Amino acid sequence: MSKKIEAIIREEALDPVKDALREIGIIGLNVFEIRGHGRQGGIPLSWRGTSYQMDLIPKVQVNIILSDNNVEKAIEAIVRAARTGTEGDGIIFIYPVEDIVRIRTGERGHDAIMYPGDIDERRGTKKK
Repeated sequence: MSKKIEAIIREEALDPVKDALREIGIIGLNVFEIRGHGRQGGIPLSWRGTSYQMDLIPKVQVNIILSDNNVEKAIEAIVRAARTGTEGDGIIFIYPVEDIVRIRTGERGHDAIMYPGDIDERRGTKKK
């Protein structure tokens, strides 16, 4: 079984998160620029004496599909790289993935998400 990690993080945390994931062997990922807010509801701003609430904060969404046994390691890497300890650090969602198909080769399931030198190969858990 595979999982999808969807991490919503600060824009400035993207490079540290990518580096942390690469360091543990997570090779494939997708990144989206998004806007939103969490519990804080946005941030108050002032400009030329006028105050207003910016409720859609620029964020980055990082999506990763990986083996079940690599989820905790990936979460630890993301949290370690993205945490500042202040509101707005982000959130991580984990979803089950029913199936995966690599279009180029027709590989399915676990084989479709494997890359040379990835976390499964490093941990010796790559399926044959």
